[in-house]
Amino acid sequence: MNATPLITCFGEILLRFNTQMGLRFIQSNAFNVHVAGAEANVAVLLARLGLDSRMVSKVPDNDLAEMALGELRKYGVNTNGIAKGGERMGTYYVENGNHIRPTQVIYDRSGSSFSQLKTGMIDWGKQLADTSLFHWSGIAAAVSAGAAEVCKEAIECAHQKGITISADFNYRRKLWNYGQDAKEVMPDLLRYCKVAVADLDSAAIYFGIKMKEGLSLRERFEYCFSFLKDKMPLLRTFAMSFRVVEGLNHVYFAGLAHEGQFYYSTIHTIPYVTDQIGTGDAFTAGLLYALSSGYGPEKMINWAAACGVMKQSIHGDWALISKAEIESFIQSGISTKINR
Repeated sequence: MNATPLITCFGEILLRFNTQMGLRFIQSNAFNVHVAGAEANVAVLLARLGLDSRMVSKVPDNDLAEMALGELRKYGVNTNGIAKGGERMGTYYVENGNHIRPTQVIYDRSGSSFSQLKTGMIDWGKQLADTSLFHWSGIAAAVSAGAAEVCKEAIECAHQKGITISADFNYRRKLWNYGQDAKEVMPDLLRYCKVAVADLDSAAIYFGIKMKEGLSLRERFEYCFSFLKDKMPLLRTFAMSFRVVEGLNHVYFAGLAHEGQFYYSTIHTIPYVTDQIGTGDAFTAGLLYALSSGYGPEKMINWAAACGVMKQSIHGDWALISKAEIESFIQSGISTKINR
């Protein structure tokens, strides 16, 4: 990659409305508002870590969008590639779960500015002119047929320019409702990816992977990668994080396939999760930062896993953490001491 990498992220910028104090939707009379979106989450952490990150998207020309763009700029993300137009921002609503019941998400994204994107609306030659790596996710392709076509347009432009392409598989069952199944759309979009992050379920849905019963998570990860190599011939770096709940603790670790070898992170036991949403995006951003910084594979996967763990201590979608905090966590693990 370039000596001074610029990472361009493409996806929908959202407003997230979160119930307060652990209340259920039916109990709530107020919500906390966060700016969100899978690819924006990645862009924010990359900027926090000192890389140049740019967000390409489309938002309406109103004050809610200005607030969202202001938040992105506040944390160092370049927003010059964000187009204005359309009627509304996409939103989603969150009711946080706990150790007994799961977190609930309700999407309200139909008719959003991003969902109305069509090919030709974004000048990808201009937006990717100085880009080292282009990152997108399956969520962008799930929002609408038009957005999926724009993903394809961007990916083909990046490939023609020799830009490294990164994708998060990011399957969202509730979003694929425009008449095409994810398995009909995603394999074609993923074929040019050199870097990818996935989970076992999304890989199985997109590519029809079937595994023997009784395999360990590591065995399933390694089989998944061996299967995908034929479907994604340019794939060189593939990562996956895992969460296992043991009693009241969350056990979290990650695997990496890099240049034909497998590596695994430290296993982390997390006694308390503040907010799980955005964990995968923090993991992805950590991987892209480590890759862009030339880290070796063992440091790369431990860095990505540390970002995923630390995100779970922060409210909202964004991993508002620093390089020093990540390095300290890798060195010392979970800490309850007071820094003063």
